[in-house]
Amino acid sequence: MEYFSSDYKLGILGGGQLGKMLLYETRKWDIKTKVMDAAADAPSRMACNEFAQGDLLDYETVLRFGADVDVLTIEIENVNVDALEALEKQGKKVYPSAATLQRIQNKGIQKLFYTDHQIPTAPFARYAYTSELKHAVEDNVQNMPFVWKSERFGYDGQGVKMVRTHEDLDNLPEVPCIAEELIDFEMELAVIVVRNPEGAIATYPVVEMEFHPEANQVEYVICPARISDALAQKAIDLARKTSKAFAHVGLLAVEMFLTKEGEILVNEVAPRPHNSGHYSIEASYTSQFEQHLRAILNLPLGNTESKVGAVMVNLVGAEGHNGQVFYQNMETILAMDGVTPHIYGKKQTRPFRKMGHVTIVHPVLEQAREIAQKVKDKIEVISKI
Repeated sequence: MEYFSSDYKLGILGGGQLGKMLLYETRKWDIKTKVMDAAADAPSRMACNEFAQGDLLDYETVLRFGADVDVLTIEIENVNVDALEALEKQGKKVYPSAATLQRIQNKGIQKLFYTDHQIPTAPFARYAYTSELKHAVEDNVQNMPFVWKSERFGYDGQGVKMVRTHEDLDNLPEVPCIAEELIDFEMELAVIVVRNPEGAIATYPVVEMEFHPEANQVEYVICPARISDALAQKAIDLARKTSKAFAHVGLLAVEMFLTKEGEILVNEVAPRPHNSGHYSIEASYTSQFEQHLRAILNLPLGNTESKVGAVMVNLVGAEGHNGQVFYQNMETILAMDGVTPHIYGKKQTRPFRKMGHVTIVHPVLEQAREIAQKVKDKIEVISKI
């Protein structure tokens, strides 16, 4: 095992905040890393051993990058899968695999995958272009309301829109898309499943997600979810079934809807560390980032249990603010017990851009939620005047 304090090199495609937090763990274990991102000032640049600026969707660029590492992983799904497949044929270890990533990158293919594997999900229809969907609405073939989703490149609430009226269809991009039935859900849940190449598997507790109504972004993550033990087990069983179907290596975050009738439906998955698992840095015996590293290096998986209840608050750019970022009232939240902020290193803010998160830990979950609300009300991510 030559991972530690050696020349063994881990490659990471994507240099955003997820990569930066993954690098917390590689630095802890002294594992050499090389990161590629399109942005010269990517958050991960400060913490890796080597940094390469390049297009993650360009075949030759990804191929060259991967040739220089021992194992390759991702922190964002939007990478060139053909290049990953070519690297696998050359004998490179790539996790998640090109086949797994290909099924997940395209939301239409992902939804069909659920249908083929008897994984419950919201009813949907695929359209070659948004204009085809608009015609289907005009001809009363596609009923409203529904959720419009771009098949590719959706991220952090982008590429998703609620469609309740004909006007909601205006200004949507002309892209392959799906129309998904609008589910009257009770709660949104998530379960992170971890799996190594030998097939060892573990799951984190079910978390509850509260979304911002306008930005369609997670605003709060609450662990454990405030649901019955029976429903929690149902969610975990469904997440494990989904993991087995994808046969992924590393982390798989399974986002789900809990309906008012008590059914659980898979919404989407992400084959990497995920926003719903950030709380684990402070609250779990093994953080999701260390766990991803353990999995892709085929090391023993860590304990996924929580040491304490936790609530995570996303810090996003305030509306009406664009430019150099300023975190207002940071000193106030730092004075609160059990409050830990994480700043991602993005110098420029804009409305709803993810700029950081704050984790609140407390033995009483409801008190953690109350403190989280105070944090949310106090801190503001604004631009300097």
